[in-house]
Amino acid sequence: MLTKEEFYAKWSSLHGDAAITGVVAGWLKISYRFGLLATLLRVSPNVLTILGLLSAGMTALTATTWWAVFFLVFSLFCDGIDGSVAIFQKRDSAWGATLDSVVDRISEAFWLYALYAAGVPAWISITLWSISAFQEYARAKLVSLGVSDIGIVTPAERPMRASFIFIILILALLNLPGVVLVASIFLTVQVISFFMVVLYARRQLH
Repeated sequence: MLTKEEFYAKWSSLHGDAAITGVVAGWLKISYRFGLLATLLRVSPNVLTILGLLSAGMTALTATTWWAVFFLVFSLFCDGIDGSVAIFQKRDSAWGATLDSVVDRISEAFWLYALYAAGVPAWISITLWSISAFQEYARAKLVSLGVSDIGIVTPAERPMRASFIFIILILALLNLPGVVLVASIFLTVQVISFFMVVLYARRQLH
C-alpha cells in the first residue's frame, strides 16, 4: 500500500512532474483518502470509471429534474478519483488510461445532451462537445509525439466544463433567465481554450 508521499510522487510523475501545491494538493489529499477507502472496499478504478459513465448517462436522462445535478456531480467525482485510486492500488495501466479517456468523451456527450434538454440550442451543445474533444485529442497527440510536459492549463479544463454545465442546469431548473447566455459564454471560453492548446502544441513542435 502506498504512503501519501509515494502517492504524491507517482501522481506527479504521471502528470509531467507537476508541482503538488494549492488546489492540487488539497484534491490529492482527498484522493488519497478515497483511494484507501476504495481499496478497503475492493473497488477497482475501472469500476469507478464505469460508475462515472453510468452517472453521466443518468444526468442526460434526468436533465429536467434535480436528480441531474446529483448525477452530474457524482459523475465528475468518479472521473476525478478513478485515476488516483489506480495509482493508490498500483493498478495504473495503458488500458485504464485509454478507457478513462474514451469514457470522458462519452460522458461529456451525455452532459451536453442534458444542456440541450435544459433549453440550450442543439448547435451550441454539439459545438461544445466537438471543440472539447478536439482539445483533448490535441493533447493526446502531443503525448504520442513525445511531448511529456503537462502543458498549458486552460480556463476550460474538465472540472470547469462541468461547472458551467452545473450552473446552466441550476438556472434551467429554477426557471431563471440566462441559460443560453451562460452557454454562449461557456462556448467562447471553450474556443479560447482550444486555441491555447493549439498554440502550445505549435510551440512544442517547432
